[in-house]
Amino acid sequence: MKSRQRVLISLKHQEPDRIPVDLGGMLSTGITGIAYNQLKKYLGIKNGRTRMYDLFQQLAEPETEVLERVGADVLPVMITYPKKWKKSILPDNSNCEVPEDFNPELLPNGDKVIKDGEGRVIAKMPKGGYYFDSVYHPWESVKTVKDLAKAKFPSIFYPSLTEENLQDLKRRVEHLYYTTDYALLLNGAGNIYEIAQGLRGWDRFMIDLIENPIFAGALLDKVVEENINRLKKILPIVNEYIQVIQVGDDLGMQDGPQLSPKLYRKVVKPRHAELFKFIKENCSAYLFIHTCGSVYEFIPDFIEMGVDILNPVQVSAKNMESEKLKEEFGKDIVFWGGGCDTQYILPFGTPEEVRKEVRKRIEDFAPGGGFVFNQVHNIQPGVPPKNIMAMYEAVKEFGTYQKK
Repeated sequence: MKSRQRVLISLKHQEPDRIPVDLGGMLSTGITGIAYNQLKKYLGIKNGRTRMYDLFQQLAEPETEVLERVGADVLPVMITYPKKWKKSILPDNSNCEVPEDFNPELLPNGDKVIKDGEGRVIAKMPKGGYYFDSVYHPWESVKTVKDLAKAKFPSIFYPSLTEENLQDLKRRVEHLYYTTDYALLLNGAGNIYEIAQGLRGWDRFMIDLIENPIFAGALLDKVVEENINRLKKILPIVNEYIQVIQVGDDLGMQDGPQLSPKLYRKVVKPRHAELFKFIKENCSAYLFIHTCGSVYEFIPDFIEMGVDILNPVQVSAKNMESEKLKEEFGKDIVFWGGGCDTQYILPFGTPEEVRKEVRKRIEDFAPGGGFVFNQVHNIQPGVPPKNIMAMYEAVKEFGTYQKK
């Protein structure tokens, strides 16, 4: 069975020949550059190149040889993609490639910073760190709904979509559709809650939700409008070729939701519903939401709004036990993730502990289809390659459906 068919069968809540696997189909199902280079070395792969396709999270774009070795079935489709690359090095001094226009500045204290076109620091990687953190919140001083109406989105949140960008997207998605058998996942179709946090600052926006929900709602409305305006250009190009379309807003923490379900349903959910409705009415692909943490209380809302797929399924968070989720929601939503805990088991367990973890998650999530295997979140620096391969070997061992 081909990969695209395998994924589609599982998304229909049916059992294909084996559980579909994702490595790097979107920017929370992947592997960091350092871990990727170590994995390639472990596998004896000496050719190819490590291209960093998410610079803030420092994620590597998995190559075909690696995807084949782990049995992956999904490829990412990025809305914009660099045309030119240059050589660089990662924090562990291993080799990689980065987009030609990526030029972080090294400060005297060892920090690295990214500046925008006006010379303003927008992100920073501290000395000894592995990631760039956003440090610039352009609308933190906006006070009123009237001021919001006049504010323009900075390019760091929504890069301009030129006709050249759109034609490049069309060429890339057509090429992947006709020359590969992988399922294609469009990344970045919309974030609203996280964008609002980024524009205002996480703490400021959380206060907005309580102190001034009218303002918070107006901000979210503006973000929804921007997303829909972009999707009006994007969806006609990709709709014929993609199988999955991804949105995302992290709503959970380790021990519960970031905001109460009551507040979510009052302020955020109506805006999610508007965005999701537009996508469902203008795109035939399955709708995939990435939302970290303990989001158990929101899953009925996602299903009501037409969400087809939940990711990352953080099984170590409160109320996110795999058996419970499958029993309560397995007929109505696909679990894309949850295959191996990435907080404790994958980085710190033994290969046998990884194997047992994968077996349990497969036993819980796989029956009846509706499951795409992925470790809970991106594979981080320091995760032993032997554990990574123990994970994929366990999927091969336990992930075959027994046909009667």
